[in-house]
Amino acid sequence: MNRLTTQISAICLCMALAPASHAYSKKKKQVDLSANPLAGVKSQQPDKVLFDKAMVALKKGKYDVARLDLQTLLNTYGDSEYSMRAKLAIGDTWYKEGGSAALTQAESEYKDFITFFPNTPEAAEAQMKVGDIYYEQMEKPDRDPQNVIHAEQEYRTMIEQFPDSPLIPRAKQRLRDVQEVLAQRQFEIGQFYATHENWAATIARLQTVADSYPLFSHSDDTLITIGDAYANEAQIANRMNLPPKAKAQLVKTYNEQARAAWDRVVTHYAMSPHVEDAKDRLIAMGMPVPEPTQQQLAESEAEEGSRTNVRLKDRAMLLVKHGPSTVEAARVGEPTLTDPPPVLAPQVNKQTLAAFNAAIKGQPIPPMSTSYTATENAKAAPAAGSQGAGQSSQPLEMQPVTEGSGGSGNDTSVEIVNPGSSSSPDSGSGNNAPPTSDSGAAADHSNPGDNNPNPANSENPEAKYGLNQPVAPANNKALPAVDKPAEAPDQINDVKGGGGGHAQVQTGASATNKKKSAPYHADKESSSRHKKKTGLDKLNPF
Repeated sequence: MNRLTTQISAICLCMALAPASHAYSKKKKQVDLSANPLAGVKSQQPDKVLFDKAMVALKKGKYDVARLDLQTLLNTYGDSEYSMRAKLAIGDTWYKEGGSAALTQAESEYKDFITFFPNTPEAAEAQMKVGDIYYEQMEKPDRDPQNVIHAEQEYRTMIEQFPDSPLIPRAKQRLRDVQEVLAQRQFEIGQFYATHENWAATIARLQTVADSYPLFSHSDDTLITIGDAYANEAQIANRMNLPPKAKAQLVKTYNEQARAAWDRVVTHYAMSPHVEDAKDRLIAMGMPVPEPTQQQLAESEAEEGSRTNVRLKDRAMLLVKHGPSTVEAARVGEPTLTDPPPVLAPQVNKQTLAAFNAAIKGQPIPPMSTSYTATENAKAAPAAGSQGAGQSSQPLEMQPVTEGSGGSGNDTSVEIVNPGSSSSPDSGSGNNAPPTSDSGAAADHSNPGDNNPNPANSENPEAKYGLNQPVAPANNKALPAVDKPAEAPDQINDVKGGGGGHAQVQTGASATNKKKSAPYHADKESSSRHKKKTGLDKLNPF
C-alpha cells in the first residue's frame, strides 16, 4: 500500500513539473534594429532579401560582400523603397572598414546621400557621420589641426542645417570637445609667447581664445595671463624715459586693461580653480574686487560641475593614444557657431604705438579695443597709406610726353601725372629739354589742358584726361599683310675671285697622295676583315 501511494505521488509530481505543450513553440528571435532598421519588416521581395543579406554581411565585418549586395540592389531595383537606406549603408561599410582611404570614400558617399536626399531624417545622420570621420582622426593639440578644424566645420553645419534632428545634443557635445582641443592649442601658443615676454603676441593669441571659446576649461588661466601681459606693459612704460604726464597716462591705461581681464575672471568664472589668483592681483594693485551675480554664480557652478576630473588612467592613455584628451571639456553651455574676428599681434603693436604717440603729444589715448574686423582693417590700410605719403585722392591722368631734341624715330611714351601736384611733367631733374621753335605745338603736347581753363565743360570730354590727341608713332606706314612673308634676297653662288674662274676648296689631301691606313696587328686588334681563312675557305679566291 505504501509502495502504491509512493508511485502515485511520483507520477503526479512528474505531471506537475512537465511543461505545457505551448511551451515547446518556437520563441521569436530578437532582431537588432540598430544595425538594420528594416529588419522587422516581413517581406520576401527580392530587394528586401538583398538588403537583409547585405546587413548581415555588414554586421559580420564582410564589407566587400555588403557593398556588392547593396550596389546590386541600387542597380537592379532603382525605384525600391530600400534604395535610400542602401545608399546610406554603402557609406556605413566604408566608415566601419576604417583607414584613411576608406574614410575618405565614406565621406564622399555621405555627401552624395545628403545631395540626393536632403530633406530626410537620414540626411542629418549622414552629416553627423561626416563630422565623426574627422573627429576620429583628430591629433593632439600640438599636432596638425586640420582634422580638428574640419570636424568643427562639419558639426556646425549639422547644427545649423538640421536643428530639429534628435542628434543635435550629441553634435553639440562633439562640438564642445572639438573646441576644447582648438582652444588648448591656441592657449599653449600664447603661454609660449608669455614665457618669451612677447606681450603683443601673448595678448593676441589669448584674447582670441577668450573671445572664441568661452567654454574652455582654462579660461580663467587665459584671462589671468592677459591681465599679466598688460601689467607687464605698464611696468615697461613706467621704466621708460618719458614725460611724467605721458608716463602716468600710459600706466593707467595698461592697468585698466589688466583690471578688466581680472574682473572677468571674478564675475564670469567665479567657481573656477584660479579665481582667487585674480582676486589677489586686484587687491595687490589697490583695485576693488567685483561681486558676481546669482545668475553668474549658477552658470559658473553648472559649467565647472559638468567637467570630469582627470584621472591617472586618462593621463596614461595619452601616452599610447594618438588622439587628444577631451575629458575636461564642458558638458553644458552653447558652443560658438561663428568665430569672431581674431586678434592679431601687428594690430596690438599698432595700438600700442598709437597710445605712445598720443601720450607724448598730450592727446587722450584712444581706447584699446581688442575687437577687430577685417572690413575696418581693409578700409584703414589704403587710407593711411595714401594720406601718409601726401598723395591726392584724385584719379591719375595719363599724358603723352613730347619727343625731345635728342629723340629719334617714332618712339612714344606715356607718363603718369598727379593732378594735385604743382609741378609740370617736364619740371623734373631729368627732363630739362631745350625749347623748340614751335612753342605752341610744344605747349599743346606737354599739357593739353593749359589752354582750356575748364576742360570738364569743353566739347571734348576726354580732354581732361590728356587724351585730346591720339598717341601714335610718327611713321604711319602700313604694315605688310600677315599671310605674305617678307621677300628673301637673291641667292648668289658665285665666289668672288680673279680671272672669273671657280674657286677650289682645299681639303688637305690630293687624289695622288692618299693617306695610308694604319697597319693591322692581329695580336692586339679584332677584325672580321683580316680574319684568316680556314678549311675550304682557303680555296675560295674571293
